[in-house]
Amino acid sequence: MPDQDPLRESEDLFRLLVQGVRDYGIFMLDPTGHVVSWNAGAERIKGFTADDIIGRHFSTFYPPEDVLAGKPGWELEVAQAEGALEDEGWRVRKDGTRFWANVIITALYGDDGELRGFGKVTRDMTERRRAEQQLTDRRRLLAHLVEAQEQERRRIAWDVHDDTIQAMVAVDMRLQLLARKLPGEHRATVEHLDETVRDAIGRLRSLVYRVRPPGIERGLRESLLAYLTDTGMTGEVHDRLDREPSADAAVTIFRICQEALTNVRKHARTGSAVIDMSTVDRGFLVTVTDNGVGLPALDPNAGHFGLIEMRERAEAAGGWCTVTGSAGSTVVEFWLPDVRP
Repeated sequence: MPDQDPLRESEDLFRLLVQGVRDYGIFMLDPTGHVVSWNAGAERIKGFTADDIIGRHFSTFYPPEDVLAGKPGWELEVAQAEGALEDEGWRVRKDGTRFWANVIITALYGDDGELRGFGKVTRDMTERRRAEQQLTDRRRLLAHLVEAQEQERRRIAWDVHDDTIQAMVAVDMRLQLLARKLPGEHRATVEHLDETVRDAIGRLRSLVYRVRPPGIERGLRESLLAYLTDTGMTGEVHDRLDREPSADAAVTIFRICQEALTNVRKHARTGSAVIDMSTVDRGFLVTVTDNGVGLPALDPNAGHFGLIEMRERAEAAGGWCTVTGSAGSTVVEFWLPDVRP
């Protein structure tokens, strides 16, 4: 028995490959858009058997509103004019349910240049779209929560500064006046009380700064340096940004750095850190590096609230955040896009 023609064998193998693929619906249309071939993947995704669908127009797979709008015919026209067309949208299964599909339609021509039909590849993207939608909803919710948190911090800072601190400053001034009028045996007691009030005012001002640093929109580097000083840490802030971030981005950068420095003090057991800010890929790249004991067993996904908060703040702004720990150093690195035109 003579060997099978190599070309015929290759064609048979390719046909078996196309027919057997189950993750993709692969089929052909004639030049008018009627189905002329059908593979196992198309049957699995769309629910039609070959006997059900061959000979029917491919507009069967489109929702009624797309059919009324003439979308199937338009897609064939574009594919013929440009060689191919890629689209994502709703499609309809045999049972009437909808699924989100990625579709590629390719115009196929014979050796004589005549249009022979179209190749169509369909992939069910419903689960991916659902996951992306859930992620988008989660990030939208997180953005609202972050904004609400910032508004509450701003309100608290204003209330403490404009009400409590001002009242205590008035008490301080009255105690000073009273101390001057009292005889010596009572003056020391009032002066000691006055010192206690001043210490409380200082602590409240420090609290206000931590809750809502004044002037953060006007100078991010200065705010970070002031925060280092205010918390008793030492370090450097290197500003190599092309321009100051927007107010929202500046707050996000400050908050992530604030949480990173809190982790430095608590877990890395050091009071020193270096913050480096630069412009990378049309955004802001920031690293916070310490020289402490490091966190060799660090797992950012283990539920540590501070690490989760840093990552989610960055992702809510459209960026990313990573934390790496080793013996001798911990590095928090994050990037935020510059959304301004």
